[in-house]
Amino acid sequence: MKRKYLVAAALVPVVVIGVGAWALRTQGSAEETAQEFLAAWTRQDYPAMRALTVEPPRDFDRWYQRFRTDLKLSGATFKITGSTDSKVSFHATLDGPVDWAYDGSLALVEHERTWRVKWSPAAVNPRLKPGLRLKTVLVKAEQAPILSSDGTRIDTADTPGSVQQLVEGLKEKYASRLTGTSSARVDLVRGTEQVATLATAKAEAGRELRTTIDLGVHRAAAAALEKVDKPASLVALRPSTGEILAVANKPGGFNRALLGHYPPGSTFKVVTASALIADGMTAGERVPCPAEQNIGGFPFHNAGFEDYGTIALREAFAHSCNTTFGKLSVDRLGGRRLASVAASFGFGGPVDPGVPAVRARFPDPKDDTDLASASIGQGRVLTSPLNMATVAAAIADGSWRPPRLVDADLLPAAQPRKLEPAVVQALRTLMPAVVVEGTASAVSFPPGTAGKTGTAEFGSGKEPPTHSWFIGYRGDLAFSVIVEGGGTGAAVAAPVASRFLTGLTAAP
Repeated sequence: MKRKYLVAAALVPVVVIGVGAWALRTQGSAEETAQEFLAAWTRQDYPAMRALTVEPPRDFDRWYQRFRTDLKLSGATFKITGSTDSKVSFHATLDGPVDWAYDGSLALVEHERTWRVKWSPAAVNPRLKPGLRLKTVLVKAEQAPILSSDGTRIDTADTPGSVQQLVEGLKEKYASRLTGTSSARVDLVRGTEQVATLATAKAEAGRELRTTIDLGVHRAAAAALEKVDKPASLVALRPSTGEILAVANKPGGFNRALLGHYPPGSTFKVVTASALIADGMTAGERVPCPAEQNIGGFPFHNAGFEDYGTIALREAFAHSCNTTFGKLSVDRLGGRRLASVAASFGFGGPVDPGVPAVRARFPDPKDDTDLASASIGQGRVLTSPLNMATVAAAIADGSWRPPRLVDADLLPAAQPRKLEPAVVQALRTLMPAVVVEGTASAVSFPPGTAGKTGTAEFGSGKEPPTHSWFIGYRGDLAFSVIVEGGGTGAAVAAPVASRFLTGLTAAP
């Protein structure tokens, strides 16, 4: 019995010694602790990082929070690249204004039988020390210029006000093209002092935007409006391309040339005459032009109740016979046909010259009276000076083209719509007659001018106020003039057009 007890007693110390050796061993490895630390850093779990650090400083979390905010990071990952007994190397990949990567390392020590990070600012980045910070500095990209057709900058303070209206719209629509991307750099800083630049991101320069604006044509347009004492605008186009050459508004503040919606009055007779001729009429066909005509139970009359008797269609157009065109639209066209031809001149379709612009409207006529009103540009028909300039341009060129202020490659694809040769031939007879013998014959125009006056009623009353219109072309130049509440087209808008064309011919 005694021998067995002694053997057992001798074995007890051996068991105790084995347990003590296991309990004193450091658990895990330096690399495992570093892996946990870097994973927590990637997910921005700063309390977990602090728990893996021996004696972390009080501002531990702030170092890492500031690292992320100062560098304006949108993402960051940290992965182990190698290790020794007490040092673990890592690779940092940072996403932000500067996509940057660097190599760093963590020092690890055994602490209370486990591995812990021995922290210093160098654990964040090897270049960091107390008093130093990393900071991303943004350098704003310089905006590329907006140019006129000849390369002159038009985005400057001395640019005419109407052009500045266009520039503002262009800046908004083509902001990414003009601005490009900002440059940025990562600096090592001490206070406000730049110690070193550690990384850079190159800027992508903005691209200039050349417009179709011809400043010479614009100055002539603006000068032509100087004597006008009511809100007015003048738009000029190049018929062969649809390029907008000038957009003048007086006063500024509202771009009525592109955004204004007005009844076109008798300028719309260009569209109605085109429909009649496309359907078989000729410029010489005789038509009645009585002083007054009842259509659908509503009395239509000519300006001043003029009675021209039976005359050629060419003369009815030149004298702007409301009774003629109202009756012919009902007897020979119908609402669907007139709407179709109006659409070929841009009515109802989207308008995107490169800046905001309203679309012209030609609602389906409800009855004969509505159709007759629409045929002379009254009732519910609405348009802009820009769109009416494209109507005149279509006759000058032979095709209706969408207007544009910038290169066609920057705009939705659009094809010109060719007019019927008979329509072009006839209207090129009708429109010159307006300035030679018709409603605008009292105004002196340069040779070769063709046009159409318009007096568009708006509002209510026995004698409602009228907008004054004149549209026309001369060579490869088409234009549209409106004076809000100006009166008759012949008395107000036509003289503006005359001053405009005369100013161009006199320019050097």
